Amino acid sequence: MPAHRPWLAAYGDMPAEIDADAHPSVVALLDEAMQRHANRTAFVAFGQRLSYGEVDRLSARLAGHLQRDLGVAKGDRVAVMLPNLAAFPIALLAIARIGAVQVNVNPLYTPRELAHQLQDSGSKVIVIFNGATPTLAGIIGQTGVQTVITAAPGDGLPVALPAPPVDARLAHAIPLASILGGADPGQYLTPPLAGTDLLFLQYTGGTTGVSKGAALSHRNIIANVQQFKAIAPNALREGREVVVTAIPLYHIFALTTNFICCFSIGAENWLVPNPRDMEAFINVLRDARPTLMTGVNTIFAGIAAHPRAAEIDFSRLRLAGGGGTAVVEATAQRWQALTGTSIREGYGLSETSPIVSFNTEQASAFNGTTGVPVPSTDVRLLTEAGQDAAPGESGEVCVKGPQVMSGYWQQPEASAAAFTADGYFRTGDIGVFTPEGLLKIVDRKKDMIIVSGFNVFPNEVEAVAMACPGVAEAACVGVADERSGEAVRLYAVRTPGSELTAEQLLDHCRGEMTAYKVPRQVVFIDALPKSAVGKVLRRELRDSAA
Repeated sequence: MPAHRPWLAAYGDMPAEIDADAHPSVVALLDEAMQRHANRTAFVAFGQRLSYGEVDRLSARLAGHLQRDLGVAKGDRVAVMLPNLAAFPIALLAIARIGAVQVNVNPLYTPRELAHQLQDSGSKVIVIFNGATPTLAGIIGQTGVQTVITAAPGDGLPVALPAPPVDARLAHAIPLASILGGADPGQYLTPPLAGTDLLFLQYTGGTTGVSKGAALSHRNIIANVQQFKAIAPNALREGREVVVTAIPLYHIFALTTNFICCFSIGAENWLVPNPRDMEAFINVLRDARPTLMTGVNTIFAGIAAHPRAAEIDFSRLRLAGGGGTAVVEATAQRWQALTGTSIREGYGLSETSPIVSFNTEQASAFNGTTGVPVPSTDVRLLTEAGQDAAPGESGEVCVKGPQVMSGYWQQPEASAAAFTADGYFRTGDIGVFTPEGLLKIVDRKKDMIIVSGFNVFPNEVEAVAMACPGVAEAACVGVADERSGEAVRLYAVRTPGSELTAEQLLDHCRGEMTAYKVPRQVVFIDALPKSAVGKVLRRELRDSAA
């Protein structure tokens, strides 16, 4: 790493390096936690509690079934398409214990999106929420999925809960409840696992609009857990923390920080399956009295603006971690007034497991930066000419560290393009270091739009829009939105004679894309701005939107 790292002066007592090999695998890390904290509550869902010992036992049953009855072997991909239910951690532990690779899938995906991810990953088994089975039923024939395991809200919990029906077309689906409720002692064999073995395929558009699987290893995740523990030690105390998880566990932010890191220290984790149901979310916060929570701007803004926010006791809150998208200053001010705690913002990507930088515990007030690079991480800001930016000058954020992925799944060309010649991952984001060594993200080199922490790639939205009869051309940009950080605005050119309405175009988009990708606004124009060679000038559209 270069000798000049301006952020080290802001580290205080924090170590400059972590041991990415502190545990041989994520399985070893989590197994140790289940032994140490067997009688403690691991998860609270729908008011029901699940202990570390019960998670151990139930995940062992599922591991045995996957390995013995379904033939899932080390390296095989298993898709998990679940909201924040108790079934999620049970599935993850089972998959990891037999050396398989978990493919995290958004349960709100459309058939087109799901088909691509299952085809690309080569998943042979899927664990899926009952309510998402109609999506799978329509496209399963286009995939290599051989076995469907369906999960209901109450699976793994001591009481049965109402559940949506499983799509009748999936006649041979196996209910997860039947696996977990049997007398199976949970016999399975964990194969030898090395840090370099894959654990997750985390799908992202990366630096282009084609969804690719970031290949994350056991060592990548362990490194990021160690980095988070180093930068937030007083909020990650062994056996003492209560965390509320509203960000989806299939999102890398919650997956690493809220689940794996907090589980490793014996935290009590309250799962929020649908944070849009604000009444239920407020009830969870009121009952949990959290010491730790993470969120995107949308979540913090929604809580701070809720008329029942005063019911929540935030006196134990030690860390409110913000990420996924920029936290708006007005939201941060409302949050501090409500809780007495600042939002400590961080920065990361799916490809970096995810944390690259985070504000230290010395950050007592919101500062509009993403803090310092975490230990064992080097960040270079590269100019367009490929040179290191001068102090105070902006450049593309390029990252090297043990949390950075090995590459994209079966995409050698895209993987090569994502790294500099000397091994730094090109994030596509433009940043600048403050004189104190804090990283501030100022722009994005790529055209990606971030809606409530989720990546939206214009190429995908535009392709869907242009498949709508009556659309000749389309381009989309992100526009500022106080609630979600950004929203998608679509500019469309009608075909001659078309009378297509904005609502008809939006209905088409809703049928093809997850809700966060669907444009919030449609603007019909006569022609898209283009360069001399015919490239759409999205920057001009952004400028006009602003």
